[in-house]
Amino acid sequence: MSVMNVRRLIPAAAATALGLGALTACSSDSAATGNTDKFDVVASFYPMAFLAQQIGGDHANVTSLTEPGQEPHDLELSTKQRAQLEEADAALFLKGLQPAVDEAVSQTGIKTKIDAATLTHLEDHGTGGHSHEGEEGHFEEEHGRDPHVWLDPVKYAEIAQGVGKAFEKADPDHAADYKKNTEALVTKLNGLNSDFENGLKDTKTKVFFTNHAAFGYLAERYGLTQEAISGVDPESEPSAARVRELQQEAKADGVTTVFYETLVSGKTAKTLARDANLKTDVLDPLEGITDQSRGDDYFQVMEANLKALQTAMGAK
Repeated sequence: MSVMNVRRLIPAAAATALGLGALTACSSDSAATGNTDKFDVVASFYPMAFLAQQIGGDHANVTSLTEPGQEPHDLELSTKQRAQLEEADAALFLKGLQPAVDEAVSQTGIKTKIDAATLTHLEDHGTGGHSHEGEEGHFEEEHGRDPHVWLDPVKYAEIAQGVGKAFEKADPDHAADYKKNTEALVTKLNGLNSDFENGLKDTKTKVFFTNHAAFGYLAERYGLTQEAISGVDPESEPSAARVRELQQEAKADGVTTVFYETLVSGKTAKTLARDANLKTDVLDPLEGITDQSRGDDYFQVMEANLKALQTAMGAK
């Protein structure tokens, strides 16, 4: 069975962890964005803001364009946010994820534009695998690239290294600190990768069901198979035929759990779980951090994801 390839971003919070430990210097207040005595970085959404803060440390003033609770793909920028970009020293974004951000960055005169999509290899998860009647691909399928690279610690580390080098070049006075911070972050990400490798090495099943097909890189990295449930509309319930198909797959592959997200309605997942007599749990695509997240930052939530997968897949 191959990785489910229907790619879509359903409404999910994607923003900064304002007020939370890892992003204490991260601000959404435009007054604090530009012209400060720090290295002013505007990040597109939470995974980019987290990198900027971890690498920038005390030298960076990080602002996210996407607020907690906002769906990242449909983000529309205000005049104030466009001004934020103009005033910043650097913009950090993931091209192809947020068209409004891509357009605004391309039009701004900001000197340092860091596109995370160029710092690692984005893969095409839009061909092959299972497809189901009524399902359509998400926007990135049109471009043939899946943007959810931050859910693979190895690829996220590659991006971190590129961001670190860009910070060093843009703000050479603090290059040594950026390099040190980048090395520390990459070391932590390597440790997270080891945790996932060891934690998922020996499981009863390699298949997991998820509401949001965001985990293609993670599944590929650790030898798992992702099956997405619903079509484009996250509120829609799977068809009777799809439920029967998933029931059969669950039995054949030993699937015990249907995953949903804290920041999106779990109606579809819970309907399937009820009809297929399966459990439900949370697998967080980490597009944002809110009070409902199982952790205060990227690492805590990823560890929670690992535990959820271990439990669901029968880790030995």
